[in-house]
Amino acid sequence: MQVLAKCKFYSMMCLVALLFTVGAVESDNQTDVSTGETKQMPQKPTIMILGSGHLANPGMDGSNYKMDDVLAPKRQLEIKQLVEQLKAFNPTKIALEVDFSWNAEINAEYQDYLKGTYQLTRGEGNQIGYRLAKQLGHSKVYCVDYFRSSKENPIFRGGIDDDLIDRGAFAKTHNQSHLFGSHPGSPGKVTRDEDGTVWVEPEEYEPITDMYIRLNQPVWSRESQRAYLHDARIGLDDQYPGANWLAHIWYARNLKIFVNITRITESADDRILLIIGAGHVFLVQQFLEDSGDYIVESPLNYLSSEETQ
Repeated sequence: MQVLAKCKFYSMMCLVALLFTVGAVESDNQTDVSTGETKQMPQKPTIMILGSGHLANPGMDGSNYKMDDVLAPKRQLEIKQLVEQLKAFNPTKIALEVDFSWNAEINAEYQDYLKGTYQLTRGEGNQIGYRLAKQLGHSKVYCVDYFRSSKENPIFRGGIDDDLIDRGAFAKTHNQSHLFGSHPGSPGKVTRDEDGTVWVEPEEYEPITDMYIRLNQPVWSRESQRAYLHDARIGLDDQYPGANWLAHIWYARNLKIFVNITRITESADDRILLIIGAGHVFLVQQFLEDSGDYIVESPLNYLSSEETQ
């Protein structure tokens, strides 16, 4: 009987310990047993990634969505409405898809905008980032990309043979173009310039906020990531241009973007808005979440279709 009683006692104690552990994990607070006071645990900084199309049509992606002129009055009104919705996130910092080495130049430009001596250009960094930062009273913006334009290699600065990462040339030479992944399509007609730049020209008008809602759907970022993984298959025998490009260029760039975000994070109270090409969202979000150091919010919590307004 004593053995049975001890077993019941230990079982009860294990159950109490388990319930206590679960409660501790689910709560952000701790209770001081001696005083009964509840103390709040330290919070994590919050980040929201706004996946974007490139509003200025730089034509630098594998497939480029061709925007009409965002400086037109109707588009300007739509962008102002978008910024008003994003303002509800109340970011303390706005991070841009610009190489970190341009931080001084970009902020000099932003200071001119604050003074009223700079006219916003068509890029999303200007149209959304500068505009929102000014409205929120921010003294600066933050450059977090790892991408410097150069003829030799626009992303990876030195230390790798371009032939080892040129998956496009390899696929063309070895009849492997069919291995390229299919990125999530934007609605429209596909055209190609003489230099090979691929454009998707919309056949129907899409309001700016609706475009951002479409680009920030989780299914969009997952399909984009799958396409990059499909690209990795390009190669033969001991040649891996697809995998090399993915590992040394694409993954490395996004990992460094993540690191640059950690470098501008100064406190648990930070609320960072990252404005970046939609194709980056999957990896950057994964790095942020897997680090365990950030709360990642979806912009879909703040965006409302203009059709429902």
